[in-house]
Amino acid sequence: MTDLIAKTAIDRRLADIVQPVIEGLGYELIRLRLMGGHGKVQRTLQIMADRPEGGIGVEDCSKISTAVSAVLDVEDPIEDNYVLEVSSPGIDRPLTRLKDFETWKGWEARIETTELIDGRRRFKGGLMGVEGEEVLIEIEEGGQEVTIGLQFDWLSDAKLILTDELIAEMLRQKKVALPEDGGFDEIEEIEGDEEDAPETKH
Repeated sequence: MTDLIAKTAIDRRLADIVQPVIEGLGYELIRLRLMGGHGKVQRTLQIMADRPEGGIGVEDCSKISTAVSAVLDVEDPIEDNYVLEVSSPGIDRPLTRLKDFETWKGWEARIETTELIDGRRRFKGGLMGVEGEEVLIEIEEGGQEVTIGLQFDWLSDAKLILTDELIAEMLRQKKVALPEDGGFDEIEEIEGDEEDAPETKH
């Protein structure tokens, strides 16, 4: 379990409970966050999941939600009432595992580190894969493109950058036909990077 999948102690405890359930259904846990709980704000358990080969829909999210709800009802790790949201990673997906940086090699990403590295914590550029435990990213430095290595353990956050090329690639992978009028139905997203998210109240 990496801190990018589950950051806090309670997140990691919850991930330890739900990850075997999600993997047992043939999916992968991408990210888990327990949010809210301050004052009158109801807590929300956000779970991002995907297929190993990529591509997850509303029915998949519902299946995961049902299974996860059942095990959480038994384990009862969250004291307050909460809403469970299961979603796909979205197009500008978070990169939470070392293998993600190899899978999405060639695409642009934004990476943040826990400590200052050469005076900076934020890096933006093209992913160049991985080398050992290092994430390789090509950044602009002094007017030139240079490839640097960041230890995976140094990372605090990482996600793909939404570009027209990335959207086109996702549509190609999903084999989604564009509407004849060239328009799209409006999709309501949560926190800007979740989609296909059914809710279950507890």
